Amino acid sequence: MHLLRAFEEGMDGVYVAGCLEGECHFLRGNLRAKKRVEHVKGILIALGINPERLQMYNLSAAMGGRFVEIAQEMTEKVRALGPTPVKTGEGREFFEEQGEEKQP
Repeated sequence: MHLLRAFEEGMDGVYVAGCLEGECHFLRGNLRAKKRVEHVKGILIALGINPERLQMYNLSAAMGGRFVEIAQEMTEKVRALGPTPVKTGEGREFFEEQGEEKQP
């Protein structure tokens, strides 16, 4: 619900940072988060929103440098995708049957 709400409120991209697989303090919390992210990607596709706008990354608390890289990667990816159709009102940007973005 939180992931979808972020898009509904106008976010152009969202990423989830979870523990490295096999090293989660909550044992399977990162695996459950991964499943939820994949589920929400399916919902985004159904809504016509490019699922690349949502990503999940696994890293440890000691990987501060990687966290910065991820933030930069997502910023670049989202800038390249532009604003979501939620903001622009331009309709679908992604078509499930074609598995590709709308061409200009």
